[in-house]
Amino acid sequence: MAQPESGLSSAVADLTAEVAALHADRARRSLLDLACGVLMAQLALSPAEASDHLLRLAVSTGLSATDLAADIVNAAAGSDVERAAGPAADPLPTAEARRIRRGTTAVLTSDTAGAAAASLLESGLRRLGVESVYLWRRTETDCLELAGHAGATPLEAAHWRWVPPETGGPLHRALTVGVPAWFPDGPGAEGRLPGPRADAARGLVPLERSGRSVGLALVVWPVPRVLDSGLRATVAALCRPAGQVLDRGDRGAAPAPRLTAVLADLVLPAMVVSVSLPTGDLEPRGFGRAHRVDYLNPAAVRALGPLPAPAGRPVAQLFPSVYEELVGLLARANATGAPQYAPSLPATPAGARPRKAGAAAEHTMAEVRVLPLGDGRAVVMWHADDRRGPPVTRALARLDQLAVFEEDLVAGTTVWSAHAYPVFGLHPEDPAVPLRSLGSRLHPEDAGRLDGLLASLTDRHEGGRALVRVVRPGGGVRRVRVAAEPVLTGSALTGIVGVFQDVSAQHHTEVALTATYDQLSAARTEAELRDHLVLGLQHAIVPEAPPLETPPGLRVAARYRPAAVEYRVGGDWYDVQSLPDGKVLVTVGDIAGHGIGSATAMIALRGALHGLAFTGNPPGRLMGWLNEVAMRTPGQPTATAVCALFDPADRSLCWSGAGHPPVLLLRGGRARFLEGPYNILLGALPGAGYAESSTELRPGDTLLLYTDGFIERRHVGLDESMEALRRAVERMRPGPAEELADRLMAAVLGDTDDDTSLVVVRIT
Repeated sequence: MAQPESGLSSAVADLTAEVAALHADRARRSLLDLACGVLMAQLALSPAEASDHLLRLAVSTGLSATDLAADIVNAAAGSDVERAAGPAADPLPTAEARRIRRGTTAVLTSDTAGAAAASLLESGLRRLGVESVYLWRRTETDCLELAGHAGATPLEAAHWRWVPPETGGPLHRALTVGVPAWFPDGPGAEGRLPGPRADAARGLVPLERSGRSVGLALVVWPVPRVLDSGLRATVAALCRPAGQVLDRGDRGAAPAPRLTAVLADLVLPAMVVSVSLPTGDLEPRGFGRAHRVDYLNPAAVRALGPLPAPAGRPVAQLFPSVYEELVGLLARANATGAPQYAPSLPATPAGARPRKAGAAAEHTMAEVRVLPLGDGRAVVMWHADDRRGPPVTRALARLDQLAVFEEDLVAGTTVWSAHAYPVFGLHPEDPAVPLRSLGSRLHPEDAGRLDGLLASLTDRHEGGRALVRVVRPGGGVRRVRVAAEPVLTGSALTGIVGVFQDVSAQHHTEVALTATYDQLSAARTEAELRDHLVLGLQHAIVPEAPPLETPPGLRVAARYRPAAVEYRVGGDWYDVQSLPDGKVLVTVGDIAGHGIGSATAMIALRGALHGLAFTGNPPGRLMGWLNEVAMRTPGQPTATAVCALFDPADRSLCWSGAGHPPVLLLRGGRARFLEGPYNILLGALPGAGYAESSTELRPGDTLLLYTDGFIERRHVGLDESMEALRRAVERMRPGPAEELADRLMAAVLGDTDDDTSLVVVRIT
């Protein structure tokens, strides 16, 4: 029966989504490999050690491995946008730098220009308002060939398929000059370009590979738009990796045909097989042809088990036990053009005894159907399980450590299933032991339990069960549950049926769990005492509402809320200290993770920074030193921090951050974040540099320094949480620093049960 069109459409959509997910995973892995390469060079690690170090850093910082990899690569190589914009470019926020790095990696891992255009649009340009992307490859005759596009209509893409150099226009001018061209209100008198309307904003980015011009990228917005320097630098940085894809040429295969989409929807295993026939050989005479598996649907892949890359392998490698019979079916199907059928492969020879139930088997096929496609290709469909055995046997085979027995008391026979023999340590060729004779194989203390079960069966004609210990001949004891029911003919007992279940593993697990529980109880008591001591030490260093000194020109209030009960000890810290030169240093930091290790690392870093501050060096230098301290602290903790130096003489603030949420400035009832240059986490890379920024403050300004526990919310992005904080601060009425700190802690936005630290600084 033909599958409805809607089913085919759904299958194609599913396959498309799967390909997109695989491409995204490939881009992610490429970025992780690049970050591991940086760690190998920086820390002299092996590939495996670098990968482990990256994963440990990700777990300890609470970042995803992909985000941390983007941070490491950006810290080592610099932001693509900042390189494109030049040394005078404004530093990028951390989240933006990460997004751009992920976008360029997705483009670089594309196999075709079409895939590169799609990745370029979806992984970076779409969020900038771009509607469509065109990628032209430069040919040897300087003609522009449209190699890939995304977001464009098929008609418009066909119209711009070829652009010869004789046409001139903005495309070839940008290609010749070799610098990007920007059209905020459309190209106007410059000439025509693809786009939804003449005045829509556009950007042309020449693409190079090893200093050689290989093509051109066009990005199109739906409407006119102001294209500032930051936006231009971002677009150029995202587009330029496409030059490497254009220079490679398209290696990708054509999209999956409709046939594979249909087969992918089947619950039965299915595959497409092709045979190479010499030219002019019209008779498929035998099994010497190169039969190859071109495609397997997901059910077939599951049936084959853990075999790497099965598609493309010869049939003989995948199905050696049924190869000759299967190839015979293929040959007949291709020769006659008619479907072929076999009830089972391998077939049971005439007169041969059926395969014993429960015996080991190689790959078998049941109800095999071969449908010829022509040109030596055919579809093979089959059932993966052997359906020739009794249904009860097949059902019991699915249950672990379960075997059946049956006794005919009239005939004096006992039958066991194959799984019963290893339970009692017997060979499958040994005779089955009747239930009444099992006492000699049990532990002496359990013989009475078997007698009680037999009495229930024979005297009261009632079923029952017993848990006994079986002593096997070769040594060892198994715990076996026996459940049995009587078989009555009238009022006479004529048979017994039942099951043996080996529950030894369950028993050992229960014993181990009991011992583990006892150990955990003792460990928990010890941990509670240790946590109590460390928590007291932490509160002594970071009190919840400390009395702070009042430096000249400032009013400062600090608040600390410990982590939830299950975490006990956290790694947040803050410090406010007046320096000999009259300046004031305000710091807030957060050690990754929780527990005693985090608390001890917090104490080490806080104390180190407190002492280093008296050297009189600026915040960027202090953070560089603190990074080296973190690299040499036991356990190599990672941390985020912000270090701000206030000079009351001119009310200037100089600060440097390390992966920490930005400082919030409240001025005149309006709040904004002080975005500084991106710096990597403390303890992530040795020798990392830490840039700094400065701003002028005014009387009445209020600064908020905080840790991520103050704003982070479950299932909400960090950008949304920061915006919620900004709005909440703007809604609060003016007041002293102490009052504002109390109101903010009462309305704390975070709900992740993490530590929460807050420092409020009011400029007087």
